[in-house]
Amino acid sequence: MKKIEAVIKPFKLDEVREALSEVGVTGLTVTEVKGFGRQKGHTELYRGAEYVVDFLPKLKLEIVLPDQSVDMAIEAIVKAARTGKIGDGKIFVTDVDQVVRIRTGETDEAAI
Repeated sequence: MKKIEAVIKPFKLDEVREALSEVGVTGLTVTEVKGFGRQKGHTELYRGAEYVVDFLPKLKLEIVLPDQSVDMAIEAIVKAARTGKIGDGKIFVTDVDQVVRIRTGETDEAAI
């Protein structure tokens, strides 16, 4: 099993969710996060005063999948989240050793 963590622009959430649904992903967790990468934030103007926005709002999606589904899910996220501009996000894939569904006690792939 693998865990996919994808950091995307907030306005891309609906497109990414629909793309994942089309490839068979049945559940995901979404967290509002802030951060920066190469763009290192940006400068904005508010009531005539200039200020620096160091951390940009992003969304982090977390999905746990069987190994054979990971490539399709990554492809779906990339296609749906890409704008072609800086700050589109990143995808991280890590191994998951164990999953337990609290309600039923099911484990591993049965618990996904």
